Amino acid sequence: MYIVYILKYADGKPYTGCTENLEERIERHNNGYVPATENRRPVEPVTHIVFNDKYKAFEFEKYLKSGSGRAFLNKHLI
Repeated sequence: MYIVYILKYADGKPYTGCTENLEERIERHNNGYVPATENRRPVEPVTHIVFNDKYKAFEFEKYLKSGSGRAFLNKHLI
């Protein structure tokens, strides 16, 4: 099971990632072990989407980080 997740930084901006263990990953973000979020803590989960296929999860994460994907994320997911 692969999870694409959206977090919200303390400043309100979204962060998108992919993991197999969502609880552990959010804990790592909040404890400062993830360089992309260490200076923007705390983070809080907004939503997540579960995939059975690893490659589909990574493709969807990549899409959400694109221009049209960010627009989709802002309109439908956060």
